[in-house]
Amino acid sequence: MKKFLKIIIWISLVNLCCFQIEKVQSIVPYYYFPTIENLQKQSLSIGQNAYQLLYLGLYKESLNLAKLAVKINGKDEKLWLILAEAQIANKQYKNALNSLYKAEMINSNISEIYFAKSNIYLKISQQTKAKSALAKGIKIEPNNYKAIFQLGNILLMEKNFSGAIQLFDKSIKIKPDFWQAINNKGLAYFEKNNTNLSIKYFESAISIQENAEPLLGLASCIRINNTELAIQLAKKALAKDPKYVNFDYRKEQLWGKKLQASTEILLQNEELKKDVVLAKSKIIESS
Repeated sequence: MKKFLKIIIWISLVNLCCFQIEKVQSIVPYYYFPTIENLQKQSLSIGQNAYQLLYLGLYKESLNLAKLAVKINGKDEKLWLILAEAQIANKQYKNALNSLYKAEMINSNISEIYFAKSNIYLKISQQTKAKSALAKGIKIEPNNYKAIFQLGNILLMEKNFSGAIQLFDKSIKIKPDFWQAINNKGLAYFEKNNTNLSIKYFESAISIQENAEPLLGLASCIRINNTELAIQLAKKALAKDPKYVNFDYRKEQLWGKKLQASTEILLQNEELKKDVVLAKSKIIESS
């Protein structure tokens, strides 16, 4: 009997001990160590969220997320590109160039890196570097009509009108309905004193999209020979986009000195006085 009781007590103690061990194990924290693959997925998800915030206009929030993404995974060039975009939006141009350099070190065969570099160089008025970056990007992606157009715009800024026209032609060949390039041919030809061709290309741009820029450009071309139509076109242009009443805004759109001078004369016409005043008031209201 005593032996039997000892066995019972021993079994009870063993069970109690086991219970205590299980109890202790139940409160020991369990740590999850993510794999490299999971970290990469997480960083890409964060990067995508940063990209979405960027295009919602939440620039600071986008920048913070993009920084987090590259901290988690600094070996993905796409994340460095997103960070650069966020830095550009926050006007951190030096930091953006550094991010693009890191992206280039990972993969130098991505055209977007060079197009983004060009964008920054234009913002900080380094046109030569902007041209070089664009040329590298176009070499990788030769059918990017927007990049070719942008390179043409730089030549337009440099008053290399013939070179600009050649590049605009190249972009139009890739995308025939690219009215912006057709319009800018009109800008270039006016500075070359070829008003007839300027009229032709402004009219062609309008036939694709009745935008304020070619409307006002055409009006400035014909203001001497057809004043009545020029006034109608100018009224329509200012109603569509009041910003074109502003000399500096037109300069930003790469209007040359000759077209600017013609436009200033046109806008002084008495019949456009009310339209000019209204356009200027709308700009003030929106600022």
